[in-house]
Amino acid sequence: MQKNRTAPAASPRALGRSLSRFSACLLAAWSIAWADEPRGAAPAGAAAAAHADPWWKHAVIYEIYPRSFQDSNGDGIGDLNGIAQRLDYLEALGVDAIWIAPMYPSPQVDFGYDISDYQNVDPQYGTLADFDRLLKQARAHHIRVLLDMVLNHTSDRHPWFVEAASSRTASRHDFYVWDDGKRGAGAKPLPPNNWVSLFGGSAWQYVPAVDQFYYHKFYRQQPDLNWRNPKVEQAMFGAMRFWLDRGVTGFRLDAITTLFEDPQLRDEPALGGTNAQGDPNLKNTYTDNLPEVHDVIRRMRAMIDSYSGGRLLVGETYVPNTSDLDPWYGGAKRDELQLPMDTLVGLGNKLDAALFRQRLMEAETELHGSQPLLVFDNHDNIRSWDRFGDGGHNDRIARIVAALLLTSHGAALIYQGEEIGQRTVTPTRVEDVQDPIGKTGWPKDKGRDGERTPMQWDISNAQAGFSTSAHTWLPVPPDYRTVNVRTESADPESLLNWHKRLIALRRSNAALRNGRTVMLDQPNASVLTYARVAPGGETIVVSLNMSGKEQSVSLGARAAGLAGTRCRTLLSSPAGLEGRGIGERIPLPPFGAWVAAVE
Repeated sequence: MQKNRTAPAASPRALGRSLSRFSACLLAAWSIAWADEPRGAAPAGAAAAAHADPWWKHAVIYEIYPRSFQDSNGDGIGDLNGIAQRLDYLEALGVDAIWIAPMYPSPQVDFGYDISDYQNVDPQYGTLADFDRLLKQARAHHIRVLLDMVLNHTSDRHPWFVEAASSRTASRHDFYVWDDGKRGAGAKPLPPNNWVSLFGGSAWQYVPAVDQFYYHKFYRQQPDLNWRNPKVEQAMFGAMRFWLDRGVTGFRLDAITTLFEDPQLRDEPALGGTNAQGDPNLKNTYTDNLPEVHDVIRRMRAMIDSYSGGRLLVGETYVPNTSDLDPWYGGAKRDELQLPMDTLVGLGNKLDAALFRQRLMEAETELHGSQPLLVFDNHDNIRSWDRFGDGGHNDRIARIVAALLLTSHGAALIYQGEEIGQRTVTPTRVEDVQDPIGKTGWPKDKGRDGERTPMQWDISNAQAGFSTSAHTWLPVPPDYRTVNVRTESADPESLLNWHKRLIALRRSNAALRNGRTVMLDQPNASVLTYARVAPGGETIVVSLNMSGKEQSVSLGARAAGLAGTRCRTLLSSPAGLEGRGIGERIPLPPFGAWVAAVE
């Protein structure tokens, strides 16, 4: 997606909070000591200088969907202790940080994105003590922890909303967006405007107890918070501080562009036609990306910058153009999000060398020099294996995607299972669908279950090592016998080891860490070729054939100002592609990928 407690002084709950605060202080102490700690041995030369950058500038962030990563207690649902069990794997893969999708207490209407308590852990995932242990163990593996923070809305079972819906005079009634609506025949209450929920139906829900409608951008069980009320900001910043004080490195901010709505509640412009839910297509002029959100983000950035240790804000920022990302960084001031997600590069459906070339150069020229965060896969989108694959060369195409993600200028996001080539397994019957949007949108929208299936670890049991339960929350795909971590770890030429080599090269090479991007062979409509050039002159060339035919690449390296006489192959798919003289034409097999050092 995509939107101050009080207790008697002598109560056990208050005592628990005191102990929790003490624990948080200890965690904060080690997080301060950990400030910008480099991972492993620092490379020499220009790469060493790049280590002076904030850690996140060159990071590989790994998204974990906790329900599906690792089940430690045999209930068929992943949990925090399961994540801890797999930290060795994550360290060996080479990730710098993990982003954990919501693990807070929740009725699970939207699988955790409907939060009923921002300062605790849902029992199905563990306890606060389990979380604190995970933080400590992650640190020992040189891995930082980011949490998903849902600021746009709460669950309708959150105590704030329960109180808000009880009376117009309730102290927290104005924590949410309410309106009296209109009156139809017989004084029937009607919604105030034409806004629709992203998940189907009107975005307004009537509450008889207060004779008003509340607004919900997403499910009706997810009432939107009223960010025009300063007390909401105070309360939500307090929830963020709770986790920062425990040692969390930062947050991925869910649905962050939707915090504000038009105070006049004007109808959205109609675009014509209907969506998968049967609702009219509307332009989100009055419910998305309103300018007031940037004031909030600037204050939020100042708040997290008050903490040491390189704290980070990542944004879920779906925007129509690359230039639209720039305000989310804060433009030239860079005082908002450090890493708004750049989904424009990776969430398409077609391998298109010209489009990728254009998008990468936009990221170089339209963001005031800010660092992109490239995204090809996440828990809300069909996996890149299926979006870009042609059914016959999917493994090679997955290597192209990985090379593009991990050799481009920018931080990189990997979604669990992407590195082993997990497929999207969409339910074939509506009866099997777990995701509510798949139930309401069937068959046009079958939901997001297909990209959320359990992680495939090994062939130790029919649950791919994810769980000991025969009944996992989503079924394990049948291809787990060949597509799994253990099998691919043992195969030097596997997709998993391709990712490991790319990440290791990215970490050790000055050009891939901090080099500028120079596009090469630009007229070539089938092959994307670029050089990454380090300040000291070290150069890496990447060439990716995005067609099913052999292509010939002319680097034009000297015309581009690149020094050197020969390209030495570092990685290639298929294996065995030879180096070439810098002026020679380079033959690339169908869907071939080539990474070389210029010498």
